[in-house]
Amino acid sequence: MKKYLPSPPGSSNPSIRIELLQPNKTDALAYVDGGGPEPVKYAHVVIDHGASETPTYDDIRVGPLPIKNGTTKWEPLDYVLTRKTCGRVRNLDADSKLRRTFLASVAASVADITMDLWNASYTGAQNDTLTIWGTDPVYQDGDTIKRWDVFMNIPTSIFDVQSLLPMGLYYFSDVTGRDPSKWKVEGWYYNGVFYETTEEFRDAYWGNEVEKLGGNADGPWAQTDRQGDMLPQDDKVAPTAVAPAGGRFSVDLQEKYVEWMGWSFMIGFDFDTGMSLHDIRYKDQRILYELGLQEAMAHYAGSDPTQSHTAYLDTYYGFGPYAFGLLPGYDCPAYATMLNTSFYQTESTHTHVNSICLFEFEGDYPMVRHTAANYASATKNIYFVVRSVSTVGNYDYMFSYTFFLDGSLSVEVRASGYIQAAYYAKNEDYGFKITDTLSGSMHDHVLNFKADFDLFGVNNTVQVQEQVPETRSYPWSKGKVFNTMKLKRSFIENEDEGRFDWSPNSANQIFVVNKDVKNKYGEYRGYRVLPSNTAHLTMKESTVLKNAARWSEHDVAVTVCKDTEPRSSHHYNNQDTSYPPVNFIDFFDSENLDQKDLVLWLNLGMHHIPHTGDLPNTVFTTAHSGLLFMPTNYFDVGVNIQTTQMVKVEYGGGKISNVTTFKQQSETCPLNYKPVEFNLADYKGDVVVRKFPYSPNDPFYETLGVP
Repeated sequence: MKKYLPSPPGSSNPSIRIELLQPNKTDALAYVDGGGPEPVKYAHVVIDHGASETPTYDDIRVGPLPIKNGTTKWEPLDYVLTRKTCGRVRNLDADSKLRRTFLASVAASVADITMDLWNASYTGAQNDTLTIWGTDPVYQDGDTIKRWDVFMNIPTSIFDVQSLLPMGLYYFSDVTGRDPSKWKVEGWYYNGVFYETTEEFRDAYWGNEVEKLGGNADGPWAQTDRQGDMLPQDDKVAPTAVAPAGGRFSVDLQEKYVEWMGWSFMIGFDFDTGMSLHDIRYKDQRILYELGLQEAMAHYAGSDPTQSHTAYLDTYYGFGPYAFGLLPGYDCPAYATMLNTSFYQTESTHTHVNSICLFEFEGDYPMVRHTAANYASATKNIYFVVRSVSTVGNYDYMFSYTFFLDGSLSVEVRASGYIQAAYYAKNEDYGFKITDTLSGSMHDHVLNFKADFDLFGVNNTVQVQEQVPETRSYPWSKGKVFNTMKLKRSFIENEDEGRFDWSPNSANQIFVVNKDVKNKYGEYRGYRVLPSNTAHLTMKESTVLKNAARWSEHDVAVTVCKDTEPRSSHHYNNQDTSYPPVNFIDFFDSENLDQKDLVLWLNLGMHHIPHTGDLPNTVFTTAHSGLLFMPTNYFDVGVNIQTTQMVKVEYGGGKISNVTTFKQQSETCPLNYKPVEFNLADYKGDVVVRKFPYSPNDPFYETLGVP
């Protein structure tokens, strides 16, 4: 391998990320299934060349591992990119500290106005009472880099209410290049009026031409401690779940290998996307080679320039670093088994204790039941969950993978935390007014998942079954015409057909099948993909993201699995939105999809229009999206009949004649259990890294690493 850059000059160009590089699927399968050699290990390293004349982030591959003199080398990690630039992408944050100083000086130039408006100011001083927040990503027009910033009030409590405190005054800056003397202000915006220069804004304001509006301030309305009258009987201990027999699953804590009721899988974890699952098998038959998050977007819209220019791509921050410790009894049952996660960031290795939980749970409804004249039967709905929560900025994302006794598997995302609210002025078309001076800012959450199916081998096909209306007659109908419906079946033939949406009325059904494997009735054995409250990006051709998130445009995408296309996005796609390191649209080049190793790229998401019920926090109850993978003609009969967690009650003549519990354990023992609040005194929390840090004198407060 050839070195393509000089050695980094000390700590000025640090390695900011080091982790094990996931092996190529072709190498892994040759080892796991074919008895081939163990894949060679490599490290994925990211170097921040911020001290270079043209700052870049550089992805490199280092190996083979373990490191040995003379054999370990490094090279650009660009074979996984659609844009071949030696693993480099420009670094738009290299001058963040200088930029913050510049932005503070701009804010200071109108300190008399902000004092008059709100009795507060931002100047970069220790005693500042305001801060600013800018758009993400910055506005990119070729080589020109511009940004909008809004004044924000500083929270006065422990609560993380920063995103609820916009003040409604915005300014526009050109921050192109590395010379701050060439940066300049290009306008101001307040209450629906744009002012070309600072002088024009100042003249209008002090000339009494500006209508003065109120600001937003911290207070109980934004804080999450219990408030108001206690609900009736709410002082009593709530129902709780217990696991009397302990865990009914096996887990290798070191390797993160799990087995439960015929299911088995490995848990992966990385900096960008957090938790993922690998080699998912049922009864030793692989269902999925890989299932995991690829990217998460929150794309906003509004009448003001910050909301209109904001579209987060959250793997830039990483889901791994912010998968904090879980709260037993709240995030997971108190009896859950906990796993730790670790990551490297900026010369340090960090461990988050108890950041993945595994547990069995009983649903509040049976899996199956039936009542007849002489008997009643039911089967408990016992399922197994693997869960983590990542708090990226103001939002908490809960990821749950759930395994069921009928052979189904689901992935679900829930969102909570604080909304990013908009200032209320002129925002009627973009959200509800939720306080006197605040608007709920409409936005789309779209989260892309990779589902690499391997059903009876790697050669699979996607079948589409549509339920369509039909008018027809039958041989037996004697010429009478029936308005009815029928099934229309087809296959996704090539990648030109590989991007599509769920149809209205849920009329289309998507199956992954292996055409070479049928059941004894001649039907393809496969898995169906069922959406639950999913979404794709509302807008077409995002002005902000351009080509950086083309995966968000449809509900479903199907491609041939390639070692050169392991992810639909890249952690630095937001640094060059026109020419991102990974442009998902380049995956589609008309390749045949019939009996190939296929990947389904599936979008979960929510169209979120915040309302008063999102204050102080969005609730998991409604902010959720999911997908279910359901076996279809895969088994000869429903495999849930194997569980002992069922009962049959026989009766007749007004009497119970027999109760069958199918060899469930019948031993009894006293349960000495007093339901109390789980002891959280030993919780090992972490400082949340925010997208908009609000320490006025240290703008990068707690953003370079997580303790």
